[in-house]
Amino acid sequence: MKKILVVAALMLSSVSTFAQHAVGSFNLQPKVGVSIANLTELKDTDPRIGVVAGVEGEYQASDIISVSAGVLYSMQGAKGNIGNSNDATNRLDYINVPIIANVYVVKGLAVKLGVQPGFNVSNKIKKNNLNAVDNSIKAQSVDVSIPVGLSYEYSNFQLDARYNWGVSKALKWSDAKNSVFQITLGYKFDL
Repeated sequence: MKKILVVAALMLSSVSTFAQHAVGSFNLQPKVGVSIANLTELKDTDPRIGVVAGVEGEYQASDIISVSAGVLYSMQGAKGNIGNSNDATNRLDYINVPIIANVYVVKGLAVKLGVQPGFNVSNKIKKNNLNAVDNSIKAQSVDVSIPVGLSYEYSNFQLDARYNWGVSKALKWSDAKNSVFQITLGYKFDL
């Protein structure tokens, strides 16, 4: 029984070292990276590779749990057969607002899950073979997705990989949803 208590105490004391920042602290993290986006339900499309950039703030709620929220510009959409165009790039760009719970499973490594409303700021189809732009794509103005991912922090630098699983329709004329994988690098500034 005594051995079990000692092992339990050691395990609990090691849990408190998982967090990178003190309980009750707040930090800001500018970040930049790449997004690999596609639209579900559309046949013969390829991913659109673009930029994601913005800032997130994180509050350390406990030794192993933090909550973050941010504002990120994200280039999304798809390439291929879009609408009436056979060779086109669907440019759907968003201002995303991720609200995420972070659970530190080992020192520096966090598992992420949350909700992300996104606000469409650009919705164009660029016809690649004609070098023309069609502004009448009819995208939904608000997009909702569920971000899931992992991040690793070392010396205030954070490498973040997340998948944004679209749960709302991205286009008014289709049941297509956003499917976005993002990798970002950021730096945390303690406030």
